Amino acid sequence: MQPPVTAYIGLGANLGDARETVLSALRAIAQMDGVAHVRGSSLYGSAPVQADGADYVNAVVEVQTVLPPLRLLGALQALETDAGRQRSYRNAPRTLDLDILLYGDTQISSPNLEVPHPRMWERAFVLRPLAELVPAMVTPAQLHAVADQAVWLHAQR
Repeated sequence: MQPPVTAYIGLGANLGDARETVLSALRAIAQMDGVAHVRGSSLYGSAPVQADGADYVNAVVEVQTVLPPLRLLGALQALETDAGRQRSYRNAPRTLDLDILLYGDTQISSPNLEVPHPRMWERAFVLRPLAELVPAMVTPAQLHAVADQAVWLHAQR
């Protein structure tokens, strides 16, 4: 078994009870085999970016995991499926979206997984909660670059 790796996972939803879906996903991630030390950001609201539908509820969670990246991805996709996720078209509204943003210092480029997430540095709904968890990871310049994207603190847990 490999030593634990710190990974960051982006969560988002904009269909159904999006707030409860994201909170349920946070709880489910904390209970996954091979995952420990879960620490989540506040919930944020965001307008869709290059997508249709209602506003999103977003968060970022930091985990310590011994799961290899593709096993972690498979476990997250199972949670998406359990939440009713359908992949009808790119950037479609979704009941739950879980993305591996970072997996330690590992860089992965495969058909199934790209880490670091290729668009994370372009998304305020990722950078704001990530900066809340790990302020040193996100620079003021990076936040300024996405300042035109509407993101706000969502009603607290």
